[in-house]
Amino acid sequence: MTVDEYDGWPTIKAALQFLALTCVRPGEVRGATRDEFDRKKAVWNIPAERMKMRAPHDVPLSKQALSVLEGVWQLSEDGGLVFPSIRSTERPLSENAMNAALRRMGYGKDEVTAHGFRVTASTILNARDYDPDVIEAVLAHQTRTPSGAPTTERPIGSSGSR
Repeated sequence: MTVDEYDGWPTIKAALQFLALTCVRPGEVRGATRDEFDRKKAVWNIPAERMKMRAPHDVPLSKQALSVLEGVWQLSEDGGLVFPSIRSTERPLSENAMNAALRRMGYGKDEVTAHGFRVTASTILNARDYDPDVIEAVLAHQTRTPSGAPTTERPIGSSGSR
C-alpha cells in the first residue's frame, strides 16, 4: 500500500504526503500552524523556535504540497494547527501517528519511518547529482564553525550544478 492509498485519518495521510514533499522533520509537520504559511507566495516559514538548529527555515512549496495543504486546510479551521490530532484541533498529531500509519500500511520499522523520508530524499537527490549545498539547505542542515556557530557559505546553487 502507498501513502496515497492510505484510508485512515485524513490528517495523517496528508501529513505523510506533506512530509515526503517538503523533506522536513516529522515534528515540524506535526507542529505546523496556519500562520506559518503564505499560500499565495507558496512558502512555509518555520520559525527558529520550532527548528532543531534554532534557525528559521523557509520551505518553498510545490504545487503538490499546496494541493495537500488545500485538502486539509478546512480540517484545521477551528484551531491553528494544520495537521491536528484526531481527538482535538488544539493538539498536534502524536509523535507516533505517522509511524503507526506506516505500520498499518504494512511497512516494518526496519523498512521505513517518517523521519526516514528525509534520508530517502537525500539519497535520491545526491544520486541524481543535485548540488550538495542545495540538498543540505532543503534539509535545513547548517554548516558550523569549529566553535559551533552557523556559517554563511557561498550562495546556494553557485557551483553551477542543479
